[in-house]
Amino acid sequence: YTYNLRNKGPEDVIVRVIYCGICHSDLIQMRNEMGMSHYPMVPGHEVVGIVTELGSEVKKFKVGEHVGVGCIVGSCRKCGNCNESMEQYCSKRIWTYNDVNHDGTPTQGGFASSMVVDQMFVVRIPENLPLEQAAPLLCAGVTVYSPMKHFGMTEAGKRCGILGLGGVGHMGVKIAKAFGLHVTVISSSDKKKEEALEVLHADAYLVSKDAEKMQEAAESLDYILDTIPVAHPLEPYLSLLKTNGK
Repeated sequence: YTYNLRNKGPEDVIVRVIYCGICHSDLIQMRNEMGMSHYPMVPGHEVVGIVTELGSEVKKFKVGEHVGVGCIVGSCRKCGNCNESMEQYCSKRIWTYNDVNHDGTPTQGGFASSMVVDQMFVVRIPENLPLEQAAPLLCAGVTVYSPMKHFGMTEAGKRCGILGLGGVGHMGVKIAKAFGLHVTVISSSDKKKEEALEVLHADAYLVSKDAEKMQEAAESLDYILDTIPVAHPLEPYLSLLKTNGK
């Protein structure tokens, strides 16, 4: 499938895509599991690449820099949410793919050779961070980083529980450790214990089906980050939080 990029505007950055992560939501869109997909579609919202061209008013980036693009590429820039740098809540936000640009052209994602993106929705990637490792940060990474920053779950030395150790849970452990937190991974079995402790360097591991250990851990955590992607009861885990925990 081939298509033409939309015309470059004064605030646009043209990015040559080097890597793009595959998120489960990409598969959902590809299969039209939400009943809202439009074809032909080019998915991909964990995009990293190199700047190749700049619009005339772009000041934030230079040609040759490493950059990333996440799941949003536009918004109205006028509403209260946009004015408070919360464009993800803008009612006129534009998704990276399966949406429509301001000029009426369809948005196409990062499973492509190049993209044209408004500079506001492009982020700089440090030169010392391998691009293939940076890609998942644009979705799974920000999924845990954003609420931790927003709700103040970043005080070094505090105790944080990461509920679930899938793709997002992995990121939760690494980001929580980077904040200087004491990290406990909470999972339904011990099959991921070695990975949690030896590979990701979590400080503790708690099996949620072990009633005795759960009781011992009651009121021991300052924060809990729940990354389990399916419906589940919250009460057993809320008991692990201290009074005024988050």
